[in-house]
Amino acid sequence: MNRVAFIFPGQGSQAVGMGKELSERSAAARRVFQEADEVLGLSLSQLCFEGPPEVLRQTINAQPAIMTASVAFLAATYERLNGQVRPAFVAGHSLGEYTALVAAGVLPFAEVLQLVRERGRLMHEAGQRVPGGMVAILGLDLATVEEVCWQTGAQVANLNSVGQIVLSGTRQALAWALDLARVAGARKVIPLDVSGAFHSELMRPAMIAMAKVVEEIALKDPAVPIVSNTTAQPLRDAEAIRRELVAQLCGCVYWQRSVEFMVRAGVGTFYEVGPGDVLSGLIKRIDRNVAASNVGVLLFPEDGRQPQGVEQ
Repeated sequence: MNRVAFIFPGQGSQAVGMGKELSERSAAARRVFQEADEVLGLSLSQLCFEGPPEVLRQTINAQPAIMTASVAFLAATYERLNGQVRPAFVAGHSLGEYTALVAAGVLPFAEVLQLVRERGRLMHEAGQRVPGGMVAILGLDLATVEEVCWQTGAQVANLNSVGQIVLSGTRQALAWALDLARVAGARKVIPLDVSGAFHSELMRPAMIAMAKVVEEIALKDPAVPIVSNTTAQPLRDAEAIRRELVAQLCGCVYWQRSVEFMVRAGVGTFYEVGPGDVLSGLIKRIDRNVAASNVGVLLFPEDGRQPQGVEQ
């Protein structure tokens, strides 16, 4: 069995120019960007297409921009393939889980966009209240990294692939964690370009506020199972999704386990629907026997390349 999964990127996949050529070549993608501009009352499309990068990179802007670009890729895929490829599962990395809501028919794009804008605002404010960050640790096992966290107060935020674990915490905790990780034999430590300690207890103010927002929204049961960040299990009803959207703000993103679940369920092909190929690269490291690529290879097979904003 070779089932297909659609996966959606999270924050960090933004790049100036993302979606520009796509919108020029796809009417469906162009309509997504136009709708985003109308819903938000600002030119999000111009920010995606032209930057400036320092503004696009800000959490409050990056989150709706990446989600919009990802939905544009999704719309172009449906337009181009006309139902020829149907995912058995959808999954998104952190922010990408919101794009999965659109793909699974849980909420319309306009409502998800407003949710994401508020999520970005709340996370930005939480990051300003207690300055923190995130750092990727390469080459250490989970037990060793957990020991580092126990000593420093940092928190495991993402289990991305074999040997790639992301920590989150205050700047002081991360500085200490970096030193201990190097002593423990980490192959590489990489501070991430983010404005807060995402997926950690420092996001609790954002989580509490987001819980009130999510509680008031009418969600539909997903037409396609959404594989949860926090449990690596499929979400099949609206209430489970409601709990997930709250829990993932402070909880760990179990991306490796999510991919492994989908592979066990028969998925042999993953298409990254959105800007970049970060998740595709992670999946290839998780399981060499599956295929993973940006969906651009399906959208534009005739010219043998992907449009601007796909490759980073």
